Amino acid sequence: MTRRSVIGGVFLLGVLFIFAILALTVGRPYLQAVLRPEPPAPLTPIALTVQTPAPPTVPPVSTVTPAPTTFVPTATLAPATLAPLEPTATPSAIPLSATPAPPTPVIVGERSYTVLLPAAVKEGQRFQYTCEFDAAWVILQSYGFDVSVDELIERTPQDTRIEPSITETSEGFFIYGGDITQSFSGDYTANFLARSPSGAFRGLFAQYGIQLTRIGTRAEVEAALLRGELIWMKTTVDFKPWRPATWITPEGARIPTVLGN
Repeated sequence: MTRRSVIGGVFLLGVLFIFAILALTVGRPYLQAVLRPEPPAPLTPIALTVQTPAPPTVPPVSTVTPAPTTFVPTATLAPATLAPLEPTATPSAIPLSATPAPPTPVIVGERSYTVLLPAAVKEGQRFQYTCEFDAAWVILQSYGFDVSVDELIERTPQDTRIEPSITETSEGFFIYGGDITQSFSGDYTANFLARSPSGAFRGLFAQYGIQLTRIGTRAEVEAALLRGELIWMKTTVDFKPWRPATWITPEGARIPTVLGN
């Protein structure tokens, strides 16, 4: 073996040693990700699916942020033309009382729930922007009404005079659409501005003989859940940053809303 070969071998060993150190330091996280990936984040279990729901003894509760007291809708829209259906279940109202005593905790796996209400579970939305109708479907199915989302859409007043559109000005965002205080406005298959607050849906639930109670505080929400009542609510934004907007009806009424996020 020549002197040059010995030097070359030592040099090669040195290079391999350096690469080994780099692999154990810089490359260690990547190596661990391949050989021992992080386990998936734990998921919170959802409420139990009701395959054949029995009629409950309490009505659902509707909650929505009230419109400003200075707003008076001026639109005069024709009511729904469909006659009310004969209800297949007759929920009976119970007197509202102070916050009920907490029930026995429900244990699911390693989690403990103060309240866990069984409710129908829906796989996805009927259309891209029908979340209000899908949520109404869950409540009606849970209370024993076998209806479809398409039927709920058909039985809800639709203000189709103007398709909602948005304009940004120096004063903020303005959405021009129908009268959402009593009707649903917008193409629920494609327009993310399509919406309705609780006004139209209070009338929809009434067609099935379901009594509603309007709530708007955390204490009222907790009390309703402790009584075993389901809650329908309209949430246009989540817990991320959002932008306010003003909805303007064809009659010029201004309704505070949000653009979404």
